Amino acid sequence: MTTLANAAPGSNPFEKPETRSRDQESIDIESIDSETEDQESTPSEYKIKSYPADFTLEVLHNKWEKKQIVIPSFQRRFVWKQSQSSKLIESFLLDLPVPPIFLYEESNGKLMVIDGQQRLKSIFSFFDGFFEPNERPFKLVGLHEKSIFNNKTFKDLQEIHEESYLRLQNATLRSILIYQIDPKDTTSAYHIFERLNTGGTQLTNQEIRNAIYYGKFVDLLNELGFYLSWRKILDKPKPDSQHKDTELILRFFAMRDRSNYKKPLKVYLSKFMRENHNIAEEKIKNYREIFYQTCDKIVNYLGEKPFHLRAGVNPPALDTVMAAFSHHLNSIPDDISKRYERLKQDDVFRKTTKQATTDPSSINRRFERVNSLLFEKYTNEKSKNRNLSKML
Repeated sequence: MTTLANAAPGSNPFEKPETRSRDQESIDIESIDSETEDQESTPSEYKIKSYPADFTLEVLHNKWEKKQIVIPSFQRRFVWKQSQSSKLIESFLLDLPVPPIFLYEESNGKLMVIDGQQRLKSIFSFFDGFFEPNERPFKLVGLHEKSIFNNKTFKDLQEIHEESYLRLQNATLRSILIYQIDPKDTTSAYHIFERLNTGGTQLTNQEIRNAIYYGKFVDLLNELGFYLSWRKILDKPKPDSQHKDTELILRFFAMRDRSNYKKPLKVYLSKFMRENHNIAEEKIKNYREIFYQTCDKIVNYLGEKPFHLRAGVNPPALDTVMAAFSHHLNSIPDDISKRYERLKQDDVFRKTTKQATTDPSSINRRFERVNSLLFEKYTNEKSKNRNLSKML
């Protein structure tokens, strides 16, 4: 059972706000050169194809209504002003050029928006008659005062300017469709999104993963991020606005079984998310319980913010020690806090949490050292005692 020992009196360890805001305070992550290099690494080779498609606005709107066009969940905030959206619509009515959008063709035939959601949502809102996010009637505003389209709705065009109404429906928006040929998965979507996303605020790797591999696993990672013991480990009461803490949770699960690990870590984490994006309910329950118990044990035995080794959270220390704890939840030594203090002074551990942290050899050495100094001797002694008791 999940323990609630770390919950403050009268508090709920599972309580969470509804959304993350970019105004929230970011968690402190220790700057490590090898981690930065891995985050910025370029992808391995892919075989992908792209081709242009001139969809009419009517066809795009129909696809949207049929849920054949997908805008990733974290992107759904619509930021254009009504005047910006109005000028886009006017551009179609006047046959002015409009920049293309980029769509990633998924295996199920759905089209995921990589770049162009503001344009698409402007079109869909006008066709539907209401402007997001306040749902007020969408009239074209901010145009020249003499424009025949000024203050007109989509319905107005249909009733008063039938020629313009038909022109708008039949106007085309150049769409670049991208699909992956080899390998037979969607891993290239991550890198394409990374390079083509043109938003004003640069997205983190985890925000891109959340966009590409949306589904039950993303929901689980976000849910776990609000757990009280986890917040104490990070020493931040609220989740990180750019999902850096979500990436640490992903890293914990991915590194618990690293038998198929290959560098770069960035790609390994993305593949792990892809493989689990439609995770089974039983596995969700298992992951949730493992995470809760591990966080509770860490805080109970090692205290709050135990992975702030030098300056901020040290991701290599966190993923290794938490993974080791998760495999020994029922066999934690009584002197584990002393063992951990010795581990933090160990030369091998210090080196492998600071240098070449994502190299397979460094990861193996780090895991071996953590298991050896924290659990191995204790586990062997318990095994010997059990065997001795059986003999007696």
